Amino acid sequence: MAPSDPHDAETVTHRLVLPRDANHHGTLYAGSLLSLALEAGYSTAYRAAGLDANLVLKRVLDLRCYVPVPIGRVIQIRGRQIHRGTAQIVVALWGPPLSDKAPPWMDGVMQFVHVDLEGRPEPLAEGPYEHHEELGHPWHRLRERTRKLLHVRR
Repeated sequence: MAPSDPHDAETVTHRLVLPRDANHHGTLYAGSLLSLALEAGYSTAYRAAGLDANLVLKRVLDLRCYVPVPIGRVIQIRGRQIHRGTAQIVVALWGPPLSDKAPPWMDGVMQFVHVDLEGRPEPLAEGPYEHHEELGHPWHRLRERTRKLLHVRR
């Protein structure tokens, strides 16, 4: 059952790493990682913004890969809105560990903007929203990183 508040909704994406996604080392190619992360980020932002959203990527604030991912591995990317402005949504992405003892395989932060038909920023249906409560792991750490990158004030 989905959460009643879309701001607290988390998205989950799964993907099998195929040979076409790999580099010459047989692990996930950086370009494929960026593409997968963008899809997961957009899905997260779209879900947070609502069905009438017309979102475009403004920028990738941060994207880090911590562990090489071999061909044949099923990966997971979890996403959550961590900041909402008048016309923008910032989402955090987190790739849970590939094994019990490993660090997360990736994480990142992306900023999306809601635009009108001419491509200019337009206010979202619901205005700015900032989480005031304490977010759990890993969202709190990613929100703090985002604040440093965006210079977002409380």
